[in-house]
Amino acid sequence: MGLKNTNINDLQLNPFTLFDKQWCLISAGDEKGMNTMTASWGGLGVFWSKNVATVYIRSTRYTKEFVDANATFTLSFFPPEYRKALTYLGTVSGRNKDKITESGLTPVLKHDTVYFKEASLVLICQKIYSTEIDPLHFEDPETDDEIYPKKDYHTLYIGEIVKVLQAQ
Repeated sequence: MGLKNTNINDLQLNPFTLFDKQWCLISAGDEKGMNTMTASWGGLGVFWSKNVATVYIRSTRYTKEFVDANATFTLSFFPPEYRKALTYLGTVSGRNKDKITESGLTPVLKHDTVYFKEASLVLICQKIYSTEIDPLHFEDPETDDEIYPKKDYHTLYIGEIVKVLQAQ
């Protein structure tokens, strides 16, 4: 088994369960430095006539520095047996330790970014837009207190999906 190039139009998936139930790793970086974080919020769709992925990263997350510093990021989705590694990567900061090595996953540096060998699906995304969530635009004012009690607002990133790799 390995990851092979796949035509995006051949994908058969449910984006709602893909993010919410299966989770993914948002990763960015290169041989000089990389980081990853677990995410369960995101979306797939079409924007500006491009196939895109949308992800959200809190201002306090170390991975945000890598996504901001690089033109590309990846979304790596895994089979269920990797749930423990994804849980670990979502609770430990890469600022303080080499969490990627400790997770047991194998980073692959290719296509000007990083993803993971064990993934069943990888979306390689070229950033095309980002913006910080602005609490002035919440339609429901309770969202601010419920989701952002620490005022650590997410940055929304839209990435054009430029390559799809899928386990064969």
